[in-house]
Amino acid sequence: MQRVPLTFRAATIAAALTITPLLLGAQARSEGASAAAASAKPALDDPTIVAIFDAANSWDIETGALAAKKGTTKEVRDFGKMLVHDHTVVRKQGRDLAAKLKVTPTPPGKDFALYQAHLKALKELKAAKGAEFDRVFLQHEVDFHKAVLDAVKGTLLPATQNEELKNLETTVAPAFQGHMMAAQRLLDQR
Repeated sequence: MQRVPLTFRAATIAAALTITPLLLGAQARSEGASAAAASAKPALDDPTIVAIFDAANSWDIETGALAAKKGTTKEVRDFGKMLVHDHTVVRKQGRDLAAKLKVTPTPPGKDFALYQAHLKALKELKAAKGAEFDRVFLQHEVDFHKAVLDAVKGTLLPATQNEELKNLETTVAPAFQGHMMAAQRLLDQR
């Protein structure tokens, strides 16, 4: 099966999550933080992790909704609907936990690399037509879920301090794995 060229690759997402502390440091410098504090590598804190978790779910809700409308096969449209449902549930769990813990998520801003990558992916998905849309969408979902899983295991989970937040991250990981595998199966059928 030929891989569809798509600029929103797993490496892009994983790299963006890995450099999150550096991005936060740049944000602190731009807000007038002391040079010494800004030059130190900032820790990835729980409120930022909650915000990244929320954003990742929101972005997949958005791409899933697009597939539910634009997919050319019932399987792709149904997969898009499932993504919307599942990620809405998981996003609510994250938001409920944040409220319970009285954690105010601190989203990184519009210059955050993951946000920019999402906008680029949306542009590509909106431009794709017919069977090309299905392939681009499914490849995006494989790459997106793989990158999120890699980032959770390699960056977010090790940085998470709160046990309930860690539990949520590990509890939803199998669903992310399932989404990735389902997207790959549909892609392999193309």
